[in-house]
Amino acid sequence: MENKKEKLEYFKTAISSTVRSLSNSQKIEVCFGNQTQKTDKNSIKLPELENISNQINFEEIRAISDSKSLRARFSNLKILKKYEPVGNVSKKLYNISEKIRCERIGTSYFKGVKNNIEKYYNKRVSGVDLKSSEDKIIESFENYLRTKFLDFQNNNDIEKKLKPFKKDLNQKFKSKVAELKNLTLDQEKFNSLISKLISEMSLDENIDEEQKKDEENNKNEKESKPQNQDQKSTKKEEKYEEMSIDSGVPDLENEAKDSDEAVEELEVEKSSRPDLRKRNNPNFADLKYKSYTQEFDEIVKAEELENAEELSRLRKNLDQQLLQLKSFISKLANKLQRKLLAKQNRSWNFDLEEGLLDTSKLPRIIMDPYNSLSFKKEKDIEFKDTLVTILIDNSGSMRGKPISVAAICADILSRTLERCMVKVEILGFTTKHWKGGLSREKWMKNNKPNFPGRLNDLRHIIYKSADNPWRQAKNNMGLMLKEGLLKENIDGEALKWAFNKMNKRKEERKILMVISDGAPVDDSTLSTNTSDYLENNLKKTVKWIEGKSNIELLAIGIGHDVTRYYNRAVKITDVQDLGDVMINQLTDLFVEKSKKTFH
Repeated sequence: MENKKEKLEYFKTAISSTVRSLSNSQKIEVCFGNQTQKTDKNSIKLPELENISNQINFEEIRAISDSKSLRARFSNLKILKKYEPVGNVSKKLYNISEKIRCERIGTSYFKGVKNNIEKYYNKRVSGVDLKSSEDKIIESFENYLRTKFLDFQNNNDIEKKLKPFKKDLNQKFKSKVAELKNLTLDQEKFNSLISKLISEMSLDENIDEEQKKDEENNKNEKESKPQNQDQKSTKKEEKYEEMSIDSGVPDLENEAKDSDEAVEELEVEKSSRPDLRKRNNPNFADLKYKSYTQEFDEIVKAEELENAEELSRLRKNLDQQLLQLKSFISKLANKLQRKLLAKQNRSWNFDLEEGLLDTSKLPRIIMDPYNSLSFKKEKDIEFKDTLVTILIDNSGSMRGKPISVAAICADILSRTLERCMVKVEILGFTTKHWKGGLSREKWMKNNKPNFPGRLNDLRHIIYKSADNPWRQAKNNMGLMLKEGLLKENIDGEALKWAFNKMNKRKEERKILMVISDGAPVDDSTLSTNTSDYLENNLKKTVKWIEGKSNIELLAIGIGHDVTRYYNRAVKITDVQDLGDVMINQLTDLFVEKSKKTFH
């Protein structure tokens, strides 16, 4: 018994030494099983060794530690998080691609490592039971990349099991494999490209229906199984998860979850505030409104729609338009800032023991050195707990000057309000396709039922999140000038999305500013429903937000009067008109102590 314990300790020591060598870090911490970690960031967690009894198990541990060591060495967490796609399945594929990128680099130097990983992978995948659609996608994706990037040779059983699911992957990736291989050493470009390819596959939306079927089948199977059999199955699944190469990587995968915005955007969002929970209706009091399907809708970050180079080019185009207005914009920003700061009624607490030195009290120290120093601290100001969300219509009718004005508006407001310590979020809304896209195709295949509801694929874009500073997101504003981005506009659902997003935030004061050029339009929806279908939904949604929520709503019409939809609305024809209108509207809004009630 003692001899076995000693061997295990020797093996742990050997594994730890190998990890530090492969990861090129002597400070890295290696933990086994439930062993407590001293730190989350610089550590690698491996499965427990106590129950290991044969050579095969030892090989598995070696493969897992080798893979994680290479990832710790060659993967930059900040870059990884920067290009992380939206959606649970997409994130898993993205992490697998990064793991294989690191293995490709590492195994080119360490041939023994390649042998360890390949042996373990072949054994693991041979025993995998592909029950759900998600399992099939994940395993076939990993196998496809391993055969292309690491020259793995599948045995007949594995090839037969995964071949049906790899056809679509090959069609999507075959033209990009060579480019991805060349980018192996450039993590930023590799992550950007693979994230874009994964996002374009829309996997999370497409497997929703199949997952529901799988869940129902599993439920039926569980009900027919004896309890003890079910417990055995659970233990087997836990063991499989523990021995997976991807399991237990707190320094990479757990921290990557910090970008929780991707998770919150994919949910069908509901109000979380206690005072609204009972009153909140998913349709915002419009019981007649519906969408034919939501499986093809997407919520996407601006940086995922274009690469960094193209966003930089588009930003330069926007800056050229800003250049001729440079002096005007500077005056506007300063004027708006002065007005907002003047409304904050700044005040100080004096005679404190710590804080900023109160220079007004210095003369008394000079007169009597035995007097103690006096400090002051600024009182908390109301604006620090404020969120402004700017929701911009990205429809085709906004093309040209209107969308430039909107982008400039967002840019000015974001910079100015940020100086006043107001959090700013910039969102856009359009559709993925003209004429209905995949939603319409599905409707046509299902014999075109009457009055199908909204019949197009939504695309909601996050240009700047509330917690992201303007400097980091400024290039995203240029995306609005991208040819082909602007399509249809379904304002009602965009307002619901923005409202639900804001409602999850903790700020006490919330202001939603909509920039649009008029009525909602989507030819596919309006040709199959009543002509006022989208317009009525917008009116009811606006009325609900204005009358039954604590979010203050302001609309800016670009070239069109939008007062027939919004109680508080202004019209702008040119960016030059923006100055006094914006200043007056925003300062009036900030000055109000309580929300107006609209009738």
